[in-house]
Amino acid sequence: MWLAALSLALTASWAHAEGFQVTDTAGKTHTLAGYKGKWVLVNYWATWCPPCLAEIPDLVDLHDNKKNNLVVIGVALDYRSPKQVTDFARSMTISYPVVLGTPEIVNQIGPVQGLPTTYLYNPEGKMVAQQVGPVTRESVEKYIASKPASARK
Repeated sequence: MWLAALSLALTASWAHAEGFQVTDTAGKTHTLAGYKGKWVLVNYWATWCPPCLAEIPDLVDLHDNKKNNLVVIGVALDYRSPKQVTDFARSMTISYPVVLGTPEIVNQIGPVQGLPTTYLYNPEGKMVAQQVGPVTRESVEKYIASKPASARK
């Protein structure tokens, strides 16, 4: 699923997301440069989106499994209030940073063609994959494992 839907030719202006900077609901700032040396998975989601909710446990597992050398950042879209998002994240025991999405954040990272939408950056900070639709822990781990050892650091 992840491999079949990969979009490796990223030619639009948003492909310059290497400089993204976002602030999570706890007030912590996250930059792509700050995660150099790690895989970074940015996932757009919404509280009302069934496929988004179905993938949250796998995203939590990916983020919590330190062997993957991967960080997950969730970007919540289409919400009524920040409290709705934080309460929901707490109820789902989301352990990764959650950002309240805005048009400015979407412009930094990449377009949302549907929910969920996921972007994957390699340890050098280059966007290497994109998927519209849910991802699984297995598909992400398989994708990372398929890369040369130097890219998996």
